[in-house]
Amino acid sequence: MNDTAEPSDAPAPPWRRLLDLVTGLRHAPPGAGRIIPAVVFGALCHALFAVAVGAMILVMYSGMTLGQGGFSGVTAGLVNLVLIVQFPLAHSALLTRRGRKLTAALWPGPRGADMSTTTFAVVASAQLSLLFVCWSPSGIVWWRAEGPALWTVTCLYALSWGLLIRASYDAGAEVQSGALGWMSVVQNRRPVYPDMPVTGLFRIIRQPIYLSFALTLWTVPVWTPDQLGLAVLLTLYCVFAPRLKEKRFSARYGAGFDAYRAQVPYMLPWRRSGTQITRGSEGISR
Repeated sequence: MNDTAEPSDAPAPPWRRLLDLVTGLRHAPPGAGRIIPAVVFGALCHALFAVAVGAMILVMYSGMTLGQGGFSGVTAGLVNLVLIVQFPLAHSALLTRRGRKLTAALWPGPRGADMSTTTFAVVASAQLSLLFVCWSPSGIVWWRAEGPALWTVTCLYALSWGLLIRASYDAGAEVQSGALGWMSVVQNRRPVYPDMPVTGLFRIIRQPIYLSFALTLWTVPVWTPDQLGLAVLLTLYCVFAPRLKEKRFSARYGAGFDAYRAQVPYMLPWRRSGTQITRGSEGISR
């Protein structure tokens, strides 16, 4: 859901960027003080990212019964509500112009803007880890899938996560994972951001990341009041938050995004057009 990227004419594929990173490390000048902090922060970023994704998968699969929060009763409900809303509020705020300035300022020195995708990923991963690890379960289970139903729902859950991973890759794996920032600083170069995504799942709908994330909320094999509350609130976020994202894209990409929006449906593939979208010098062409 990270859309901090700026337009670029020739983004390199992830495998090439990784190769360039290794080459840069081997030929870095002695005493390059930027390398070790960037690599350490990058390792922290990806470790937190793995913890956040793992916690989301396991805790939601359990219907939020595996949360480790210690609150109960009304206090648990209030704390859980805070845990839910802190993610969409801060996540959306950091994607604004002021928010991007803040993420740039969190990295000391002149490379703060270059590290912004990594900083953003660290904050988002910490937020998600906090939400799912510190959740206080209600202890109430309404329904638990068993037998064939368990296998069916589990397959749907895995499919939803597969779609989310694919959509994130289509949007730019380095940006979504936070790798772009620290890898660019290590190589002592400015980040090369991907173009506006129009390929893969983005050919079918404009917001496949948000739709896939919403699907993960509703394809779990255990249903509790906790899971229902989480699913409802975060689904509302997934439906309405992209409207703000599209305003930023319209201002950034202009006529290219307007043409894309006119052709490709928002979140559900209800209509199709015979016009083909291709990348061009202005972002996309029709």
